[in-house]
Amino acid sequence: MEEILLRLKDKLTKEMLWIYILKLLKERPMYAYEIRGQLKRRFGFEPATVSSYVVLYKLEEAGYVTSEWHEGESGKPSRKYYQLTEKGEKLFEDGIKIIENVLEMLKE
Repeated sequence: MEEILLRLKDKLTKEMLWIYILKLLKERPMYAYEIRGQLKRRFGFEPATVSSYVVLYKLEEAGYVTSEWHEGESGKPSRKYYQLTEKGEKLFEDGIKIIENVLEMLKE
């Protein structure tokens, strides 16, 4: 793939990580490591570990997601699960509308 197309792909994935995370959390609550795995499996890219945590922290700080600790069962460690808020769902829907509008303009 040409370098310019690779840069476009990075801009549309890793640099817009928040919208992919919101999409996953729209389906169900998940913990951070699980989110990373789902990003790779579902969307075909794997952000740096720290990137996922930074985005989750910022989304939580802004009120788009909440988190709660779940105790591990039979010796497993506790995990922090993230869940989408109504505000986060609205952000996701608004983000999708912007992307759809851009695509429509490019297709005309």
